[in-house]
Amino acid sequence: MPLSSVSTRLTLLALFSATTFYCIYKSRRLRNLKLNLSLNPNPNTNTKLNLPKILFISETGTSKSLANRLHRFLSLNDVAFEIIDGRSYEPEDLPKETILLIVASTWEDGKPPPAYRFFADWLAESSEDFRVGSLLLSKCRFAVFGVGSRGYGETFNAVGKEIVKRMKALGGAEMIPLFEGDVDGGDVDEVFDKWCVKVVELLKGGGGEDGGDLENGEEECGVLSSDEEESDDEEEEEVESDIVDLEDIAGKAPSRKSVATVAETNGKLNGGKKQMVTPVIRANLVKQGYKIIGSHSGVKICRWTKSQLRGRGGCYKHSFYGIESHRCMEATPSLACANKCVFCWRHHTNPVAKSWQWEMDDPLEIVNSAIEQHANMIKQMKGVPGVTLERLNEGFTPRHCALSLVGEPIMYPEINALVDELHRRRISTFLVTNAQFPEKIKSLKPITQLYVSVDAGTKDSLKAIDRPLFGDFWERFIDSLTALKEKHQRTVYRLTLVKGWNAEEVDAYYNLFSIGEPDFIEIKGVTYCGSTATSKLTMENVPWHADVKAFSEALALKSQGEYEVACEHVHSCCVLLAKTKKFKIDGQWYTWIDYEKFHDLVASGSTFDSKDYMAATPAWAVYGAEEGGFDPAQLRYKKERHHKSSRKESG
Repeated sequence: MPLSSVSTRLTLLALFSATTFYCIYKSRRLRNLKLNLSLNPNPNTNTKLNLPKILFISETGTSKSLANRLHRFLSLNDVAFEIIDGRSYEPEDLPKETILLIVASTWEDGKPPPAYRFFADWLAESSEDFRVGSLLLSKCRFAVFGVGSRGYGETFNAVGKEIVKRMKALGGAEMIPLFEGDVDGGDVDEVFDKWCVKVVELLKGGGGEDGGDLENGEEECGVLSSDEEESDDEEEEEVESDIVDLEDIAGKAPSRKSVATVAETNGKLNGGKKQMVTPVIRANLVKQGYKIIGSHSGVKICRWTKSQLRGRGGCYKHSFYGIESHRCMEATPSLACANKCVFCWRHHTNPVAKSWQWEMDDPLEIVNSAIEQHANMIKQMKGVPGVTLERLNEGFTPRHCALSLVGEPIMYPEINALVDELHRRRISTFLVTNAQFPEKIKSLKPITQLYVSVDAGTKDSLKAIDRPLFGDFWERFIDSLTALKEKHQRTVYRLTLVKGWNAEEVDAYYNLFSIGEPDFIEIKGVTYCGSTATSKLTMENVPWHADVKAFSEALALKSQGEYEVACEHVHSCCVLLAKTKKFKIDGQWYTWIDYEKFHDLVASGSTFDSKDYMAATPAWAVYGAEEGGFDPAQLRYKKERHHKSSRKESG
């Protein structure tokens, strides 16, 4: 054969082989591209961020080993996934996920391993939080494999079951029902292999119900060791059920009949006095995440405390007055109230009364227990992404106490002793009263900042919104504002705007200014807490920040310069008016507080007023600033909202 003929044939053969290889390669690439597009319908330039994920929750390594095994199996079947350790995963990224495969171990007492509790808590709290919405994970398909031991009975694979329950409640679509592996029964490998096959079949369009043989040489990979409910010396920490702002709490009230029955049978204490917090009410509050102190007090960690611990911004009090949100403790010495407000964030699960009629706990014990419980809740933030050791250690020592949790703190007979104890520890006080106990306001010792809730501008509106117990509620209201005028510390009118109820009462509100002459006026949009038999508010009653700004500017204009709009916190839909002559000096606002100066003044025993402990307001907190009241030293993190609502923003 001529050499040229042989050379030609070899060239053609090489060309054919290369072409065949290229066609096979392109075919496989096209198939993988189609598969990944089906898993990620909205890809962007960051491919890794959009990859479906395998997330593991593991203590001794079993679930981690299984997750890696699943990852290899998916890779062999040309399905690209990213594998993630759940303790370093940011759960607020869950709404961005399209496919999530979870291998979850149960540790002791039916709880996840300690390092993974933040992830589990976030799911639990978000699913219970009415503001989050039931469509948060509507774009996410998921499947869970649980690792546990049947020897622990009812808590067998409790974590896996809980994850499924919570993700479905948030709108996630379960691709495959929960599979459960028993490490003590020795069936983990077998059950896990079947689960893996089902996952791959579903992802690649097979969707078989009976499983099948493993593909592409899936290797046998033994389980390392039990990752289940082993004994641990760590103290079990209670998981909260709601991640909500203390101003945004919602709950379902037990029936009044059941409350009355329990109160009759269990509610009597020494001297025939009733318990303020009956077993039914206590159970309801604990479910909402409250820590009950003694027989009538409570404390709860605020979501803004958690936010600033993570370096993600503080609450409006940080913007308006310079508090450190991660060092703020929200508490109350009285869970009882004399009103039944339509926007009550506990839907009237708390006791109501016109006077104190319960057993009374010692103020020192209340303060000690509140700080202890607060520190325990701060401790749960250890290891959470963004929480630094410095901020965590600062959080253990509160520097501020917001006596505005729920109820009417001024009803507590020893409120002055409690305030003294807080000030002795150099903890500042922000106390909110509902303007029904004027004599209590008059006898109150200096507070860092004293609030009166001004929920309406007219008698009829106040009755409709607050639904007070007192027949002479309006007279008490006016007397409370008058008493406020006599106080030397910083004073605040707190207005909660409810569209359709009080948001049009600019003139009526202005007429109240001269009665109490407050230093500041906080104007905040109402937070929707869900409709119940006791409240028919809807999202239509919730004003936008633009509405709150317009109302605030109208009030300032009405005052003819006596008050000006000083600060805003866009995230909280809140605006601050301040007395111009008192707190605006040479064009600079002084709404912040010199807390150390305040404590020195209190300790001195001398008479002082609000001008003696004011501090300059930073430019980012001033009304109209580009930051909108968000501290630029913090990292902004915007959450996605997924609500079933037809409400649209106008303009």
